[in-house]
Parts: sequence; structure tokens; C-alpha cells
Amino acid sequence: WAIAQRIQQVSGELQIVQGSLYPSLHRLEEQGWLDSEWRTADSNRQAKFYRLTPRGRRQLAEETRNWERFTIAVGRVLSEA
Repeated sequence: WAIAQRIQQVSGELQIVQGSLYPSLHRLEEQGWLDSEWRTADSNRQAKFYRLTPRGRRQLAEETRNWERFTIAVGRVLSEA
């Protein structure tokens, strides 16, 4: 829940459906890009906390580069329209 809230807060508009968030987190964990652990949250309830692994950080950097190339290409196409 906190992850979805944080994404909306930072983006200013993106809303993540929890039904798609948790399967995605599990897939990232299976790929070795995330680690998780159960801890007590500020609300004094048990919560699962996630963090990027070193492998996940490398993948994030690669995906960021790919996204930047993609948005530049789309921008070029749109400027020609």
C-alpha cells in the first residue's frame, strides 16, 4: 500500500492498482532484482519491506537508459508530425 501511495505522491498523478503491484513485486523478487523482509511498520503492524538488490540496481539503470532512448525517439517522431 505504501509503495502505491509513494508512487502517486512522487508522480503527482499515477495511480497503481494493488492487484497489479503485488504480482509485479513478486516477479521482481523471483528475478533477483528485489529482496524483502517482514518488519514492524510505523503503524505498529507487520509489513513487507522491499529493497533493490545490486542486480536490481543494474537492471534499473539499464531500464532507465532504454526509457530515455525511447522517449527521445518518440519526441522526434512527434516533432515531425
